[in-house]
Amino acid sequence: MSEKILVPVLGESIVEATVSKWLKSEGDAVEADEPIVELETDKVNLEVPSPASGVLDKIISKDGSVVEVGATLGSISTNGEIIKKDEIKEIKSIEPKVEEKKEELFISPVIEDKKEQDNQNLDEPLILTKPIEEPKKNLNLSPAVRKIVSENKIDIKNIKGSGKDGRVLKGDLIDLMGVNPPPSERKIKYGQEERIKMTRLRQTIAKRLKQAQENAALLTTFNEVDMTNIMDIRKENQEDFQSRYGIKLGFMSFFVKACVVALKNFPAVNAEIEGDEIIYKNYYNISFAVGTDKGLVVPVLKNADELSFADIEKNIKDISEKAREGKLTIEDLQGGTFTISNGGVYGSMLSTPILNLPQSGVLGMHNIVDRPTAIDGEIKIRPIMYLALSYDHRIIDGKESVSFLKMIKENLEDPRRLFLDI
Repeated sequence: MSEKILVPVLGESIVEATVSKWLKSEGDAVEADEPIVELETDKVNLEVPSPASGVLDKIISKDGSVVEVGATLGSISTNGEIIKKDEIKEIKSIEPKVEEKKEELFISPVIEDKKEQDNQNLDEPLILTKPIEEPKKNLNLSPAVRKIVSENKIDIKNIKGSGKDGRVLKGDLIDLMGVNPPPSERKIKYGQEERIKMTRLRQTIAKRLKQAQENAALLTTFNEVDMTNIMDIRKENQEDFQSRYGIKLGFMSFFVKACVVALKNFPAVNAEIEGDEIIYKNYYNISFAVGTDKGLVVPVLKNADELSFADIEKNIKDISEKAREGKLTIEDLQGGTFTISNGGVYGSMLSTPILNLPQSGVLGMHNIVDRPTAIDGEIKIRPIMYLALSYDHRIIDGKESVSFLKMIKENLEDPRRLFLDI
């Protein structure tokens, strides 16, 4: 008796997927509901569980195959009956036991007398009679050489010095600077060029970004925000906040709160175009970009206007972990009305983010850098972040976009407004 492994329903508007990786091989014992194959769609990855306990009898769709919903991926053999869970564990535990034979080796690098060595019984261990002395090469480096080695983090163990007793001289290090560096490990492994098929996720990212450029009137406006007060609040209240809520107080909760306030005041930024109509969203689902090994995903923080600072931090942490582990569901990615992209975590000073269609606005956060700032006629050093708002100029005018970003700036520079809801 056998059970077919079928491609499950993948989600709204998703009709096909790519077999990313089989987690089991033909002949492996499996349990019911145990993940056995991973599928990749244009939105998320998902694991397909085994329909029954038994043995993976046949793999029909190999890695890299494109399959449709309902297609057969393989089959599970149950040998006429469902194998019990305990029997599966027993099958997995049956492995040939090999006893390791341990031998003790006694080696003497230095023997005091050759005659004594010749007279030793070959069945007896060799006895170390003199201590081994490590060569003292490169122990006495000149100050100039030590400075070059320290500043450039040079490993001198394999450098053949030209000085007395193999001592490394300054000239030896200078000569090394004229030597062409070896080719990269990637070039050695894959050659001059390598050709790899884009994953479905990467294809979807490329397609949607190009659509955004072609189908929206993209424009970006910039501003800067003094992060002093937010950084002071975090520093003063971090310990109490973390002990009470079990999560660190980060920057994202302040930005989410500030964006929600601005979106309520400028509803066009929270709207989208459908045909010849504008759809205004009276709910606030904030999408936020997360970089993963497989590409950029944009999960959604639902009903952000109803969440506390602690709830926002917890939800963002949970969703980000799901994204990096490849465990996002279709529901996690749908329904966003506005996006926040934090390029600052990678060191970005300034950028022009692209819209996440069909949304009409995206806020770009960047790194925080101490900059000289004029305050009350005096030059002071303050932690400054540049902000960028990209928007669809078809429904958002310049006045609205500038005022929207200015309101975000004001709420971040005076975060008490966020607590007072003003």
